[in-house]
Order: sequence, then C-alpha cells, then structure tokens
Amino acid sequence: MNTSVLTRKRQRLNVLIENKVSFAGEHAELSIYDTYQDAQKVALHSSELLFCGMISGKKIMHVADSHYHSAFLPNQSFVLAPRQKVLIDFPDASLTKPTTCLAIEISTDKIRNVVDALNFQQEISHDDFFQYVPKLVHSQHNIQTQQLLERMITLFSENEQHRDYLIDLSLNELITRLLQQQSRDVMLANCQQQTTTPLGNVLIYIEQHLSDTIEINTLCKIACMSRSKFYQQFKLAFGVTPAVWQQQLRLQKAYRLLQTGERISQVCYQLGFNDPSHFSRVFKNAFGSAPKHVIKQRH
Repeated sequence: MNTSVLTRKRQRLNVLIENKVSFAGEHAELSIYDTYQDAQKVALHSSELLFCGMISGKKIMHVADSHYHSAFLPNQSFVLAPRQKVLIDFPDASLTKPTTCLAIEISTDKIRNVVDALNFQQEISHDDFFQYVPKLVHSQHNIQTQQLLERMITLFSENEQHRDYLIDLSLNELITRLLQQQSRDVMLANCQQQTTTPLGNVLIYIEQHLSDTIEINTLCKIACMSRSKFYQQFKLAFGVTPAVWQQQLRLQKAYRLLQTGERISQVCYQLGFNDPSHFSRVFKNAFGSAPKHVIKQRH
C-alpha cells in the first residue's frame, strides 16, 4: 500500500464505524472502510456492482432479498449486484484491531465492454457464453485474486504516470475472474437441469473425480474437441488449465471440510494428496494461511 498517501488518509478518523477513504478511476471507485467499534445492521448498497474484499477482521453480512446471513472473512470475495442492499454486523471491531474492508464500485458500461470482448474470442457456444448475472456472489478466492486486489489498492491510491491505463487493466482482470466464476456456476446449474454442454460435462467429470489423476485425453473425448482446441477453450472459459482447475476445486473442498472440524491428515488423503506437509504448503500458497489457522477460526 502507499503509506505516504493511503495511510495518512486512513489516520484521519471522521467516524468510528465505516470510516471511508476513496480513490476514483475512470470506470470505478475504490474505497477502504475501517470500523473501530462493535456495530450491528450497518447498511451498504450501490447503484453499480460492488466488489468487496476483506483485509482484516470479520463481518456478518445480511442480504435481505436473498435471506442470506454469513460471516465475511479475509481471502473472501463478496460481490453485490447493482442496487442490492446488505446490512453488516461488526462483532470483533475495536480501536486496537479495526475491521477493514475494500470495496470497488464498477460501472455497468465497463462490465459490458469486458463481456463483449470475451465473447468475441470464445467458440464455446453459438450464444454469448459470458454474461454478467446480477446476483450475490460470496466465495473463497485464491491468492492470485488476493494479490490483484492488493495491487489495485496501490494503483488507485498512487498518482503515477499511466495510472488510468494500469487501473483499467486490473479492472479487466477482476471482471474476467468474476465472469469466469459465474459462467462456471451457470454451466453446472444447466447440467443439473439436464441441459448439457461439452465443457459442462467436463466440469462434472472433474468434480466427480477430485481425488483421481485425470487424463487429458479423457477430457478431450468428453468435450468432443481436439487437444489444442480443448485447452484453448477451457482456459478462455475458466482462466486456468484443467489440472489447475481440479487443484482449485480440491483446495476449496479442503477449506470447507476443515471449517467443519475434520483433521488435516484426513482431508489431505481424502482429496488425493499424498503428503500432509505438501498439502499444507499448497493450501497456504492458495489461501495465504495454513490449514491449522482455518481450524482455529472455528473457535
């Protein structure tokens, strides 16, 4: 972070609940919110998409129109659709340990431009494969997304040459990650309703074989594509190779299992990892914290 600008602004406390520091870009605004005392039912909404990421502390998010109530923690994304409203509790905030969150408000026009650019490249379907679905998204994100958010804080808060251009590139990446996640979710939902697609069938196969070594030729046959075309279309749709995709699913499931209290070694072997030490290293690289810390968060 830019200590000379951002830290100085955050130290000017106007309020103890959701003290806000904002930086504007051409198509987005980034804000840092610091809360220094316990509070309940603090309202947040925006006329545009709002992409939130926790920096420190814990929030409880209550989204009325979806009857959603859940803890929001570091290394998680919480995305509100335009005009969607949320009420927030701050159970752990204090003067010595503030709860800190970033929020990036992104214009609808910017999202539409990224959608159009991605659909121009895809050959996955005759219809538009990438579409922004205006609904709540709350998920555990990987370390690449976390690093992107941290980089965006620096880009927005600094006033360097090419600032607007670099912010635009980072927005393209953030929106693409969101669209890839939503496209995957829509594809899986369609498969569950017996509306199958070649890549959808591949996703189902991978999810059903998380602990197995998957042969790429098998996936190509399921997708009815050549090896080169399959790799190209899979990476365009989901941003990673099939092997990395399987690894991400393994780790996401491991995170959920650890949250329920299962032992680290048990989760490790259940998901196809051969060594608990290797599993712990891979897990920390993905989420920024070791498996034992996830277990401690339960208490």
